[in-house]
Amino acid sequence: MRLRSLGAALAVTAALTALPLTTTPATAAETPLSQGKSATASSTENAGTPAADAVDGSTATRWSSAASDNQWLQVDLGTSASVTQVVLNWEAAYGKDYKVQISNDGSTWTDLKSVTGGDGGIDTLDVSGQGRYVRMLGVHRATTWGYSLWEFQVFGTAGGTQTGCGTANAAQGRPASASSTENAGTPASAAFDGSTTTRWSSQPADPQWLQVDLGSVQTVCKVDLNWEAAYGKDFQIQVSADGQSWTTLKSVTGATGGTASYDVSGSGRYVRIYGTARGTGYGYSLWEVAVHTTGTGVPPVQGGGDLGPNVIVVDPSTPNLQQKFDQVFTQQESAQFGSGRYQFLLKPGTYNGINAQLGFYTSISGLGLNPDDTQINGDITVDAGWFNGNATQNFWRSAENLAITPSNGTDRWAVAQAAPFRRIHVKGGLNLAPNGYGWASGGYIADSKIDGTVGPYSQQQWYTRDSSVGGWTNGVWNMTFTGVQGAPATNFDSGPYTTLDTTPVSREKPFLYLDGSAYKVFVPAKRTNARGVSWPANAGTSLPLDQFYVVKPGATAATINQALAQGLNLLFTPGVYHLDRTIEVTRANTVVLGLGLATLVPDNGVDAMHVADVDGVRLAGFLIDAGPVNSDTLLRIGTPGATADHSANPTTMQDVFIRIGGAGPGLATNSVVVNSNNTVIDHTWIWRADHGSGVGWDTNRADYGLRVNGNDVLATGLFVEHFNKYDVYWSGERGRTIFFQNEKAYDAPNAAAITHDGIVGYAAYKVADTVTTHEAWGLGSYCNYTADPSIVQAHGFQVPVKTGIKMHDLLVISLGGMGQYAHVINDTGAPTSGTSTTPSKVIQFP
Repeated sequence: MRLRSLGAALAVTAALTALPLTTTPATAAETPLSQGKSATASSTENAGTPAADAVDGSTATRWSSAASDNQWLQVDLGTSASVTQVVLNWEAAYGKDYKVQISNDGSTWTDLKSVTGGDGGIDTLDVSGQGRYVRMLGVHRATTWGYSLWEFQVFGTAGGTQTGCGTANAAQGRPASASSTENAGTPASAAFDGSTTTRWSSQPADPQWLQVDLGSVQTVCKVDLNWEAAYGKDFQIQVSADGQSWTTLKSVTGATGGTASYDVSGSGRYVRIYGTARGTGYGYSLWEVAVHTTGTGVPPVQGGGDLGPNVIVVDPSTPNLQQKFDQVFTQQESAQFGSGRYQFLLKPGTYNGINAQLGFYTSISGLGLNPDDTQINGDITVDAGWFNGNATQNFWRSAENLAITPSNGTDRWAVAQAAPFRRIHVKGGLNLAPNGYGWASGGYIADSKIDGTVGPYSQQQWYTRDSSVGGWTNGVWNMTFTGVQGAPATNFDSGPYTTLDTTPVSREKPFLYLDGSAYKVFVPAKRTNARGVSWPANAGTSLPLDQFYVVKPGATAATINQALAQGLNLLFTPGVYHLDRTIEVTRANTVVLGLGLATLVPDNGVDAMHVADVDGVRLAGFLIDAGPVNSDTLLRIGTPGATADHSANPTTMQDVFIRIGGAGPGLATNSVVVNSNNTVIDHTWIWRADHGSGVGWDTNRADYGLRVNGNDVLATGLFVEHFNKYDVYWSGERGRTIFFQNEKAYDAPNAAAITHDGIVGYAAYKVADTVTTHEAWGLGSYCNYTADPSIVQAHGFQVPVKTGIKMHDLLVISLGGMGQYAHVINDTGAPTSGTSTTPSKVIQFP
């Protein structure tokens, strides 16, 4: 390696273009703020040159990118810092032209330095800026290879803040208006939604303006503008107390677009960008506008802290431990629509003589990095005594990341939907039926090892993924396995089994664990063609708790969005959270993790959560419960029309459950809409309630359960029930579903109410006529038309007949003769009949 030469000719452009210095980096003994921190990159050359190797403190390892321009490497410092120096130690494949940038949220970037004509070696850049994220953005490479850094070092002081100016975006989600819009797809609100994939654009004329209402008079100290290609050359930043009389805080002339921040000083309720001269022949177009305030502004949200009042952390020496389990179970055993939410966290160790009975909204998890770190010599039990031995309503509970040696050799886990059994080592057998073998309607197992035999007995259906079992005794209607060692062979023509040797794409759910005395969240890596459990190898990354906003009961949506805007992840502790605005997840790789079935309730018709079309968001472990005012979409993943390829790092939705009605009237047109390509849906129950409070054909109306518009989306363990129209409507190409369980809406008043296009009944699973490629395995739909048993549904499944459409192992069932099916799929498959609850099957279609 060589130090870069001062003799090299460097082009100095404007005030931000810098000549790298050859001064000694910081202080000889000073540890960079970046060392050992979480690093990401736009790409990697191969698995041996990850982003992390550029911040590991070693000059023997390196990050390198794919061989193209416009690549980046960024480091998350974990907290906001005052950055004074950045040192880049280039390998032979160096950047000729690049920028060093800083950000508070990992989305909106400010240039610290721009370098042109670099010649490699070591670049030491003196800078000045405040933020949590620092990145190198390569513009032009010096070689035909990519960009390659031995080390990327950031120096400064952690925890500093810009004097008097807050980091939160006071404008995000606030009401906005504009002088004009280019079209309906570019509204004023899109410039304040926290997403850099949506934008406002005006008509192609001067002048034009965009304004936002902050809700109250505030002192404005900085405005960030992120221009699309159609930028403003000359414009003013203005404030107003009433939206009519305006004061100019900043006049800008000769701007060149991109991202820029402007320090300002003034007070007002309204902030306006007033354009007087465009930079192009188009109108004005802004991806995002951020407004920062002082005085009355909200202070930064702090990461980390305690886990709140509803998380019960225990160890083997905890006194009266059995009593703690019993107290919660007594309260939650039959509280199907209650407000109690609880999470038991068991520190590593051995627990003897314990029987943890789990009622509604109760989760139990080990705090080790591996399941065998937390050993229970006893039981974790779910039974159905509260419902007279009927387990079909044992919803909303979970067990995760521990080992069980059952007291009598077999553990009982008699659950219905929304009750995942993940990352468990059962040193014995597992009984999935209630005492007395009453009805049961589960269920889901993943990443688990059952040394003995699994006995489903009365379970109607079940999906098991990436696990191992010592044996499997039987099945009723639909038992599906992928990547399960010891699974029974496929016999769907004569029995209930559909077995695939591997799971095409999987990524295990993030989980909380203890590293010494520090809480961390482990984020498992993606696996392809997986078979068997992921542990103890545990490929993935660990995130410290201080990178999470620990959300506790009483938190507001505004604070949650502020935390996200700061770059924090979310850890929802057990509770019920009412939302007066949509939670906006805009940053790639954000983790949103719930404990104890944390529940989000959108109020006044807002959507509960939107996820931008970005890489690698993890949604896991929470329930969205529709409010009494209709929401358009409870959960939206990706923006409409999303086109980005996320195959290398997909967004995952795991143990995220949706409920419309049951706890009270609920309304939503769409429950879940997936627009992002390559999304993986791994275990969900999307349920329009058939019982409870606020239930009726129009009282808890919800037309669609799951709508998939993105391409290459995979669903593993898909449970969707009782919607007024289509339970699943799939419009994206190359979609795949492995295991689907459905019941049609019990309360359809008559055949006329569900007749469309000359067809009686909406298919449970509809693939749009435009789709050319789609494949699915192990699908079942049941009808129980209690309001009008004379209804004859045309079919359970409807797909276009094309060579790329392949449907395997489908069945329909009339439950006790309450309605019938005329066919299984399209016009194929024998009708159901009578009251014997006998499946009608199609093994392959077409």
